[in-house]
Amino acid sequence: MGTSHDSRGRRLADEQRISAIGKFLRSTRLDELPQLLNVLRGNMSFIGPRPLLPVDQFPGLEARLAIPPGITGWAQVNGGREVSAADKAAMDIWYLKHASVWVDLTICMKTIEMILFGERTNEAAIDAAWDELKPPVRAIGSSAPETYARPPLSRLRGLRPR
Repeated sequence: MGTSHDSRGRRLADEQRISAIGKFLRSTRLDELPQLLNVLRGNMSFIGPRPLLPVDQFPGLEARLAIPPGITGWAQVNGGREVSAADKAAMDIWYLKHASVWVDLTICMKTIEMILFGERTNEAAIDAAWDELKPPVRAIGSSAPETYARPPLSRLRGLRPR
């Protein structure tokens, strides 16, 4: 990547900073290979929820942090960079509820498909994840039940849960 600021000191978007090699590495997901060291150390797994920035943690859905983060996961193969942090959190909770060898194999196959053909948003998977959150879910450390509904503008990039 190039410098983060232009000659006037303004921050440049990643799209403006990325080199041709960097673009190739990102599009083929080869930029994730260094994460294999974290898998070998036991800090990550191959499959699991991707870490979100603390500001992107959706309140009450901290259960997604109950298992080690993964290099790929249900949220990545069903939306990747194109869905909001709230949608990713909901899909991570879905994965926790349905984790199995079959689901992990499905994620592996979809990861290969994503590398070869690019990201695609799977609206049905996102809707199914939010539908599972409709029954009351207790927030960690809270005795009051909360019901979660999909944020109406969840597809907009930069949506930050409050």
